[in-house]
Amino acid sequence: MGKVAVGAAVVCAAAVCAAAALVVRHRMQSSGRWARAMAILREVEEKCGTPISKLRQVADAMTVEMHAGLASEGGSKLKMLISYVDNLPTGDEKGLFYALDLGGTNFRVLRVQLGGKDKSVVNQEFDEVSIPPHLMTGTSEELFDFIARALEKFVATEGEGFHPAPGRQRELGFTFSFPVRQLSISSGTLIKWTKGFNIEDAVGQDVVGELTKSMEKIGLDMRVAALVNDTIGTLAGGRYHNQDVAAAVILGTGTNAAYVERAHAIPKWHGLLPKSGEMVINMEWGNFRSSHLPLTEYDQALDVESLNPGEQIFEKIISGMYLGEIVRRVLSRMAEEADFFGDTVPPKLQIPFILRTPDMSAMHHDTSPDLRVVGGKLKDILEISNTSLKMRKVIVELCDIVATRGARLSAAGIFGILKKLGRDTVRDGEKQKSVIALDGGFCPPCCISFPIRGRRGIMRNDQSQEHIIEQ
Repeated sequence: MGKVAVGAAVVCAAAVCAAAALVVRHRMQSSGRWARAMAILREVEEKCGTPISKLRQVADAMTVEMHAGLASEGGSKLKMLISYVDNLPTGDEKGLFYALDLGGTNFRVLRVQLGGKDKSVVNQEFDEVSIPPHLMTGTSEELFDFIARALEKFVATEGEGFHPAPGRQRELGFTFSFPVRQLSISSGTLIKWTKGFNIEDAVGQDVVGELTKSMEKIGLDMRVAALVNDTIGTLAGGRYHNQDVAAAVILGTGTNAAYVERAHAIPKWHGLLPKSGEMVINMEWGNFRSSHLPLTEYDQALDVESLNPGEQIFEKIISGMYLGEIVRRVLSRMAEEADFFGDTVPPKLQIPFILRTPDMSAMHHDTSPDLRVVGGKLKDILEISNTSLKMRKVIVELCDIVATRGARLSAAGIFGILKKLGRDTVRDGEKQKSVIALDGGFCPPCCISFPIRGRRGIMRNDQSQEHIIEQ
């Protein structure tokens, strides 16, 4: 073999060795990156852990805070607001009733014909109305005039089977999902606006009075019979169908709970005790916090960067507003520290709240063999293409960790309510049933493990309420 050929062979051998070394180095780097990504995932799993012992501690802390909030104003992070609702539906109610639900950029108007125990809900109709953006920052008169006109238009469409009894004024239940200082069953002053509203002259005013003035202005014959928030509305709706309903929980964009308390167990109540001996309490439990809550660095960073640092801690780890953002923050760290999505961090992944909880939920529930829903969401929302099945499985597991923590903490909160009511155990021979009414787009029935009928459902537990935690 000539010198040229020998030289060429040496060069080729060197090139092969170099290529092999690059492959080995790449595999080692990939292995190292994957190990780092998995270490981040396992760390999140550990810090989000909700063993039975911790759930019991959370439930106990909830009960303690409930006692403190009932004892005095400002005595607890839980406001434990007195609702002035001292009677709930029995199921015997009959007649035509209207409802107005104002809690965001849309409001709903509804009418229902109740037929009592024999017929329950005979008929119902509703309409949804979008609020023009300029009315969200205008004047109180402009907003409530707009709502009154929408009510008038809806009333004008009353059809067959929808008529008030002769001589009876139409009654309206007003669900107003903004912070209100309740003055009576049918009045309350606005404390502050949220959700993009900023109408200064409405703050401190009685919202029922403002709506009533607008209805009277156009001659709408309707009376606001009750002012409630959505949680108490869910409790009342549940009680109409089932007298064993003891509490209601909203698990939606935000979260809250309400329950039926014994009036004599409310030290801060200074009025005459209601004849029923009961009072519905609006807990505002989204503001609950405890050293026992399993918080991660991602939760803490989210809180610091939020519009209300240090507030609504419970809400920030169990409600739909935040779950997708927690997942995004973990994925962002995986991308930065472990090159999980390649050599560069996907720009879209760095945008706060770009990953919404409905999209997270869709990935969590993806049962296709190739997890194509996960792949589709990553591509459409985060512009991340060519993900492997291995990567998609990690993302599903991350969604499961965050969702399961939220569900189990929600259940622990419910158990805390039942414990406050002395319903946490059932004595031998005692037939006690506690029913929880649930509502909200992010109710996690798969994790609470109770049969839930539809979106507005019933969570049943016919024996010991400890099953709420243990399942």
